[in-house]
Amino acid sequence: MENLFNLPMVAKIATDDYVGFTFFVGCMAMMAASAFFFLSMNGFDRKWRASILVSGIITFIAAVHYWYMRDYWAANGESPTFFRYVDWVLTVPLMCVEFYLILKVAGAKKSLMWRLIFLSVIMLVTGYFGEAVYRDQAQIWGLISGIAYFVIVYDIWLGKAKKLAQEAGGAVLQAHKTLCWFVLVGWAIYPIGYMAGTPGWYEGIFGGLALDVVYNIGDAINKIGFGLVVYNLAVTATKSEEAAAA
Repeated sequence: MENLFNLPMVAKIATDDYVGFTFFVGCMAMMAASAFFFLSMNGFDRKWRASILVSGIITFIAAVHYWYMRDYWAANGESPTFFRYVDWVLTVPLMCVEFYLILKVAGAKKSLMWRLIFLSVIMLVTGYFGEAVYRDQAQIWGLISGIAYFVIVYDIWLGKAKKLAQEAGGAVLQAHKTLCWFVLVGWAIYPIGYMAGTPGWYEGIFGGLALDVVYNIGDAINKIGFGLVVYNLAVTATKSEEAAAA
């Protein structure tokens, strides 16, 4: 019993453990973002509250998983691939839902939402197979995952989502464009991390990268950034509506 009480409550993180550091900072940053989004919900018109709520849920789910991933890394010194994909399979489809929620004002239908969700799940499940289950076939699974990703990119940049954003115009169009850039540029770090951690023709290019650091920084920027774009849209649209009603 005495030994039990003498056990450290938190594993020690070395001063040069950049992976552990980014896990810890990512956890704290996303917790703070969740509190911010949840507490700001009542300051907007009702039609934007669902978007802000989803933003808070995304960062909250990520914060919980980062708490576990931080401890897993500290205890085992290896990448928490399983926890990371569980996090992604919950949060990435919700990020796709954000496109539907902000485009509802232009008449977006649920079929758009379910299409983006389906593609994101395919992208993540096949990515997990290649990175954790069938590593000898990582190039094939990575290709399937990449195809699903590029279909998402097409849909939001050139497809139905783009047309709806143009019909909405104003703050909605600007927010949609910014979210599109997050998907095109911000999400690009995930296939880079995938190639850094799996065998294939790309090993000579990306091999040796600290993929957990890449993932952790990318997650924080993408998830919090997504939410802040939606928050700015809600603020801008609400002010415009109040000014028009005055």
